Amino acid sequence: MARIREFDTESAVEAAMNTFRLNGYDGTSIQDLVEATGVGRGSLYAAFGSKEGLYLAAMDRYRERYALPLVELLRDGAPGRELLREVLVAAVDEIVLDGSRRACLMVGAAVGRTGHDPQVSAHVQSTSDMLEDALGHVVKEAQADGQLSAKYDARVLARYLVMTMHGLRIMGAISPDRESLMAVAEVALDTLDRPSLS
Repeated sequence: MARIREFDTESAVEAAMNTFRLNGYDGTSIQDLVEATGVGRGSLYAAFGSKEGLYLAAMDRYRERYALPLVELLRDGAPGRELLREVLVAAVDEIVLDGSRRACLMVGAAVGRTGHDPQVSAHVQSTSDMLEDALGHVVKEAQADGQLSAKYDARVLARYLVMTMHGLRIMGAISPDRESLMAVAEVALDTLDRPSLS
């Protein structure tokens, strides 16, 4: 008879996610994951198949915890520029309140894993596309009603905002100073406001 899994899978994935954020994929050993989750090596392999399987589960959890709530916020119907500022402020506050200087799991995956792991690459791409779609919709509507400059294509600006948020996370891992991070966020908003020179 197969042995019944006797641990909280959600808690284990959450602990693994935080460990991968702190140490990166290559810097995290199976023993690190055993210690972080409190789950034995055999049980982890039985549940997730491999270290990579647990990493993919952690990426799914990261998307649920951070990306999906952001997409929901972008759908709340508030004025476009106000909504974009709220998103950037929320990103800065999350970075500052984190306290442990954990890296963005998606950024870490993009830099360290996408070149040789198709499954990780697909996870990163789908999450990035989801954020770009939501941001692009807000930008396009704000351009249409005159809240934001229409100098640049809405999709390009959405991609710029995704890059800004990833950059804020990297800066925050180096120095989580709110004033410095907000200064960058304000520059990004100012870029969206610049009128067309044509």
